[in-house]
Amino acid sequence: MSIQSDPVIIIGGGLAGLFCALKLVPRPVTVLAAAPIGRGASSAWAQAGIAAAVSEGDTKEKHVADTVAAGDGIVDENIARLMASEAASRVHDLLGYGVPFDRDLEGRLQVSREAAHSESRIVRVRGDMAGRAIMQALVRTVENTPSIRVMEGYVVEDLMIEKGAVSGVIARTEAGRGKQVTLASRTVVIATGGIGHLYAVTTNPSEARGEGIGMAARAGAMMADMEFVQFHPTALDVHKDPAPLATEALRGHGATLINRAGERFMLKINPDAELAPRDVVARGIYTEVTAGRGAWLDCTKAVGAAFPEEFPTVYKYCRDAGIDPVIDPIPVVPAAHYFMGGILTDADGRTSIDGLWACGECTSTGAHGANRLASNSLLEAVVFSARIAAKIGKGDTKHTDWSKGSVDRDDLVAEVDTAAMTTLRKTMSASFGVIRDRKGMLEGLKTILQLERANHDAAFRNVLATAKLVAVSALRREESRGGHFRTDFPEKRAEWQHRTFLTLSDAEAALNEMMELA
Repeated sequence: MSIQSDPVIIIGGGLAGLFCALKLVPRPVTVLAAAPIGRGASSAWAQAGIAAAVSEGDTKEKHVADTVAAGDGIVDENIARLMASEAASRVHDLLGYGVPFDRDLEGRLQVSREAAHSESRIVRVRGDMAGRAIMQALVRTVENTPSIRVMEGYVVEDLMIEKGAVSGVIARTEAGRGKQVTLASRTVVIATGGIGHLYAVTTNPSEARGEGIGMAARAGAMMADMEFVQFHPTALDVHKDPAPLATEALRGHGATLINRAGERFMLKINPDAELAPRDVVARGIYTEVTAGRGAWLDCTKAVGAAFPEEFPTVYKYCRDAGIDPVIDPIPVVPAAHYFMGGILTDADGRTSIDGLWACGECTSTGAHGANRLASNSLLEAVVFSARIAAKIGKGDTKHTDWSKGSVDRDDLVAEVDTAAMTTLRKTMSASFGVIRDRKGMLEGLKTILQLERANHDAAFRNVLATAKLVAVSALRREESRGGHFRTDFPEKRAEWQHRTFLTLSDAEAALNEMMELA
């Protein structure tokens, strides 16, 4: 085992991690990433854009109100207001890094509307290419920044904790297949993304399986709102993994949802129909699909011949699957898309462990509550990663020409037991998916515990720790709210209108009691 030291370590090469690294310039930073930076990031798959009140007639207060409404009663309003207040500044930061956001003929930022937004406030790139364009710009900037060392192919398996504070990380090279390396640092930022790949159908890349969350939990960090998983209503039902996404903006443009009989089934479910909050639309589609009636997104009238130009990413996905969205409705199915829960942080990204910070989808800041408002995810990532950088401080202003230190491979994907991961993904979808109940969740929890007893590697232990926290939190919340819907408790309950907090030790104590009562 070799020992190295470094001032600041950032775990994760997605939007939150890279933005934080750039905001720390000129302080030396090491970014550890399992895959080539940008490649394994959910942000690169994001189509719609960033929510920001930058258009005439829109205000941050309207943005906050929409965020609170979508979050179904448990958004931390102070956090939501802070996020909305800093949105415009972060968009301008991204412009400075070279992100080519769409502009109108007068040079103003062009915005579109998405579900549950009262105003047009989604800043986009060529309609549906925001995530890819943002990541390309950040990767280029990082690669040309001498103070940022990027170490690709490093899977961080454990945090080192001394006297209640972080002291470094233990990683394994060659995407988890190589030697173990210890990097010492008393300032570590986790930016490892969400948990979508814990589910059988997801829009997330394979790296998004909750390893960073589980690692922090195993180190003793406090978690929050772990029961709340958002399922995007309209992933393309074309049997691909990850499932390609049909952006929310299509429904914002007037596309409709129909079943096999051509019925617009959302009209009878919610007065906002296709523009209802994501959890409502996802359950509507899930019900149609499981009943055998199927679900299709019909863009033929609302978008029609403009589809290739307006939504080039979705158009390519469709054509690759043999669908022409100009004339044919698109088959859709809900897919695990975003995690509202995660590592509990304060407004500046601090966790409950001294020296450990976190930003992006692996966190639970309170900004999303029980259900994230569309396009607030990229916004949250840049706002709170910038706040972390501001608090950590610039430190040494001396520019250092770091060697990149990356593993020279183009196919780096961290490996876990394939059969075990497949079992876990099927279990999470069946027991902790769009619709849940106590019996199914207890069965799912038993499977998670069986997998845990099978002595898997460190990376998979982190994955299972996250799955266990989701399971226990979902069983404990005996109501339906936002992304958490139970058929045995189908209504909201006033006594549950609050966020939930727990450690891994809390979860293990609770699950022992649950299994005894099962």
